[in-house]
Amino acid sequence: MNRTVYSIDGKELRSIELDDAVFGLPVNEDLIWYAINNELANKRLGTASTKDRGEVHGSNAKPYKQKGTGRARRGDKKSPVLVGGGTIFGPKPRDFSYSIPKKAKRLALKSILSLKAQNDTLKIIEDFSIASGKTKELAGIIKNFGAHERTVIILKDDDPKVKQAGANIPWLSFLSYNRLRAHDLFYGRRVLVLETAVKNLNDFYADSAKKLEAGADNGEAAL
Repeated sequence: MNRTVYSIDGKELRSIELDDAVFGLPVNEDLIWYAINNELANKRLGTASTKDRGEVHGSNAKPYKQKGTGRARRGDKKSPVLVGGGTIFGPKPRDFSYSIPKKAKRLALKSILSLKAQNDTLKIIEDFSIASGKTKELAGIIKNFGAHERTVIILKDDDPKVKQAGANIPWLSFLSYNRLRAHDLFYGRRVLVLETAVKNLNDFYADSAKKLEAGADNGEAAL
């Protein structure tokens, strides 16, 4: 498919070819959900922790004799049924992260890119850089492409000056073409892709799909 490339002033410049293997796929909602939940799970810290009866502070001595008091039998003051005692089966630090197949993750990202292209929320703009690193310059560029809303900019490389300029804009996030995040990309109301980043996306994801298919064919042939 062909899409228009815009200048940083919002004017039409030329057209560019988008690879249908990256931007023209049917949207797989199940894979998108799978990829987003995987990213959220991998971000969880899992630091919740409680103390059991062996970890709380207190004496190990028997508080009173076993018989003759008319009270319950107590081995120590750290029993979970007493105030200040340990917790029964409480949470401990754990790792919530897990991995998903590489092929599934890439297909989910391509589904999101295809969805944004179909909804016309994906705009391609000419390559730019902000030498001063000032927020005002970047905000002026973004303003030419819509209202104040959650925006994702896909960069052609790791440009520290552009990221510095956008650090003070809370609704703006940056992604590199080879390190996309499904959560940020899916929930971005607008996706601005630099012209070179589009070419890189075409090469990176289309070539990756071909390599995976070639590997699968080789594996089947070996079997």
